Amino acid sequence: MSFDPLAMLTAFGLIFLAELPDKTMFASLAMGTRMRPLYVWFGTSAAFLVHVALAVGAGSLLSLLPGVAVKLVSAALFGFGAFVLLRSSGDDDDEEGGARTVTGFWPVWGTAFMTVFIGEWGDLTQITTANLAATNGWLPTAIGSAAALMSVSALALLVGRFIAKRVPLRTVQRVGGLCMAVLATWTLVEAFTG
Repeated sequence: MSFDPLAMLTAFGLIFLAELPDKTMFASLAMGTRMRPLYVWFGTSAAFLVHVALAVGAGSLLSLLPGVAVKLVSAALFGFGAFVLLRSSGDDDDEEGGARTVTGFWPVWGTAFMTVFIGEWGDLTQITTANLAATNGWLPTAIGSAAALMSVSALALLVGRFIAKRVPLRTVQRVGGLCMAVLATWTLVEAFTG
């Protein structure tokens, strides 16, 4: 199997846009205000890597199905993702947390890991990663998805307040939703023409 850089960039772009307005971005931002940001990033990144591995594994199993069936399922999942993003209200609030500050590497890492690990189950980015792995290959999808998720977490920790003040989340959701709708249409066309 050859490595497709375009598949990696596609995964990065889609996952980045889908994760940007997600609750885990706000959780990272909130944790970063009370805990050491680098420790939070290590914890969130570890959780994202586990979820990417699970999603890519599920997508690899999907790839064993006949090509037309995979493309139809993929088109449906992309369509669902577009629906969810376009229908979102964009009014996610920061995750609530107590005033207590967590210190030390392992307590911060554990808090960040568990927050993201629990919060990402069945998330749009996990479904999209599985979908991309089924159609574009597991390795470029895994690299692109993991890099996107870790980048969003880093952005939230470094410049999250700037993004929240300057770019309306509704705009980000709409762009992500339109990208998903285009991919759903493209995949549907490929299912019947390729």
